[in-house]
Amino acid sequence: QVQLVESGGGLVQAGGSLRLSCRASGRTFGRYNMGWFRQAPGKDRESVATISWSGDSTSYGDSVKGRFTISRDNAKNTVYLQMNSLKPEDTAVYYCAGKLFGSTWSFWGPGTQVTVSL
Repeated sequence: QVQLVESGGGLVQAGGSLRLSCRASGRTFGRYNMGWFRQAPGKDRESVATISWSGDSTSYGDSVKGRFTISRDNAKNTVYLQMNSLKPEDTAVYYCAGKLFGSTWSFWGPGTQVTVSL
């Protein structure tokens, strides 16, 4: 079982930056692909960014390409989401998730609120 806890959310002005962190418990973090998802009020949850277990492969949602960067440090059991040039439409609860290769997203954190003001 893996437990995930996000941190780093908050209130920021449009154009600003935030870095989210997600720390995982357990010794098997390095086996999991990790991802960041977000859900705004009244909207479906969407995939923001994913990263492979090794960190060699990443993918991004179209709305964040070129602005967000996902990375991980397996020695620290942590995955990061660097968010630059934030827009009000980035306002959402951001969730960290993990899965084994070929599986579904099995482990989820409680989420952290990101609010971008004009």
